[in-house]
Amino acid sequence: MGGMRIPPVRDFMTTSPRTIGARDTMAQAHRMMREARVRHLPVVDDDRLVGVVTAGDLHLMETLKDVDPEAITVEEAMSQGAYAVTPDTLVDEVVAEMARHKYGCAVVASHGKVVGILTCVDVYRAFAELLHSATLRD
Repeated sequence: MGGMRIPPVRDFMTTSPRTIGARDTMAQAHRMMREARVRHLPVVDDDRLVGVVTAGDLHLMETLKDVDPEAITVEEAMSQGAYAVTPDTLVDEVVAEMARHKYGCAVVASHGKVVGILTCVDVYRAFAELLHSATLRD
């Protein structure tokens, strides 16, 4: 793979991902995940990224006693401090960071607004594409 240009995240991210409001309920997050068939939702407050809620976060909250998914907000269930990158961040840097911290996704933001998400599935697709390109060159 010598001489290969490392592409930016924008080349592999899922664009315009579904987002959920911090004050929406866990039940709403579940419904949105089911409809969109996703496991990660960037959480926004006034269109500003404030965290990420995952299917695992929701499940963990639901194992606690007296949790009503119709009453508990996403803000209470989400992981604070989402791993956020810009569309121009190089994909190798993002993937290394995801692996190092075992992040399930990187939220792609531009000027504080969510513009994409890079999930493990996107990473697998990128890896396959980059390997394929490399073998065509050799």
